[in-house]
Amino acid sequence: MDKIKITHPQRDPNFVTGAYSDGVVFNGMLFLSGQASVDFATSQFVLGSIEEETRRTLDNIKAIVETAGGTMDDALKSTVHLKDINDFDKFNTVYATYFTGIKPARTTVQSVLGENIKIEIDIVFKLPNGQ
Repeated sequence: MDKIKITHPQRDPNFVTGAYSDGVVFNGMLFLSGQASVDFATSQFVLGSIEEETRRTLDNIKAIVETAGGTMDDALKSTVHLKDINDFDKFNTVYATYFTGIKPARTTVQSVLGENIKIEIDIVFKLPNGQ
């Protein structure tokens, strides 16, 4: 089985992001690269409160997983990097609204993040179509 590259549906195809893919599907699993508060139409970071950045980041993740044929409820494991761990409660309140039923397993850490962003999230999904 071959790997399949998944790209955010609004990503400018002329914008080179680096040596990674937004997501890669293999053997029915979708592996996302770390996502942040980016406007993919302009390829610019959109800074704001932790709630605003969390919402935009998760909306980006949602767009990528839906492009691959899945939903947020297909999430198995996430890793969250917060610039300031004191933002955890505010982040967690927004994060919880994106999943129903069983929430994905999660690791949350404080990290040094570039571009003045407050959050970066990657998630592993099991796609329902099993491709």
